Amino acid sequence: MKSKKDNKQTHVSKKKIEGLSELTKLAKESRTILVASIKNIPLSQYQEISKKLRGKAIVKVPKKSIIFRTLDSLGKESTEGFREKIEESTAILFSDMDAFELAAELVNKRSPVKAKSGQEAPSDIEIPAGPTELVPGPAISELGALGIQIQIDKGKINIKEPKVIVKKGEKISANAADIMNKLGIKPFLVGFVPLAAFDTKEKKAYLEIQIDIEGTVSEMKSLYMKALSFAVEISYASEDTIKFLIGKAGRYGKVLEKFAGTASKSNTDELKEETVTKENKVNDKIEQDLEFNDLGVGSEGGGEIANVQESELKDEVQENKSNNKIDREENK
Repeated sequence: MKSKKDNKQTHVSKKKIEGLSELTKLAKESRTILVASIKNIPLSQYQEISKKLRGKAIVKVPKKSIIFRTLDSLGKESTEGFREKIEESTAILFSDMDAFELAAELVNKRSPVKAKSGQEAPSDIEIPAGPTELVPGPAISELGALGIQIQIDKGKINIKEPKVIVKKGEKISANAADIMNKLGIKPFLVGFVPLAAFDTKEKKAYLEIQIDIEGTVSEMKSLYMKALSFAVEISYASEDTIKFLIGKAGRYGKVLEKFAGTASKSNTDELKEETVTKENKVNDKIEQDLEFNDLGVGSEGGGEIANVQESELKDEVQENKSNNKIDREENK
């Protein structure tokens, strides 16, 4: 005779069986399976994000045990490491998109929300300068308590200069949260946080799939500028560097032109100076010879002619000296 214990069977509801069957089918038919945290997401934001994902991904929020069984249907070895990523508030998404494309899509679908007292600031929270819709009253003392300088203009409060009221990692005070809410500042972004993904085609799991679009873009810009600067420095010609290389060549050309012009003028001046010096030496020698030899004529007749020739030659020497002097003055 069988005992009651032997007759006892584990009861699994029809709803759970159907739910597991549906998820298993979706897992086998989809390219990407992604699990994401939906912790602290208000219902309105969850519904809004799910609506925006229609046509791109199917979103389900089953119990952890159902998610585990769904992943097991793909092969425990393939999805090893997934269990550690799955939290209590976890959604599972099925899509034909690439895993990283889907993760980026989730990041883009985040919504800004108001701050609450006691929350930790994700980054420095700054109150910008400019006009507000706040009227003078209690707001003046509330702003003053946070160190915010104000002035009244046309019956409204103007903030004179930007002020960081909460630094990254600090707890948000009740006063700071109240002021941010009054000014319409929403420092938090809520949405699905990608935790891990599995590519059913590649049979590959991605356990670190969080996407930082802004950080990645900033890093890519920095790397591009460094690469561009290096390419221009080594004169590597490409579509991106050619305009900089042309400008660089133009600047170098001007420097060479200026240097060559200075060198040419300097060489010309030196050559002129050397020529003038040589001419002066020749003229001085001629003049000395004239004075010393007195042309060697006069006693044998023809003295008048010799005297005339001597006089003309001396005049020519003096004229050459004068011309050389003028040339030197002009060169200076």
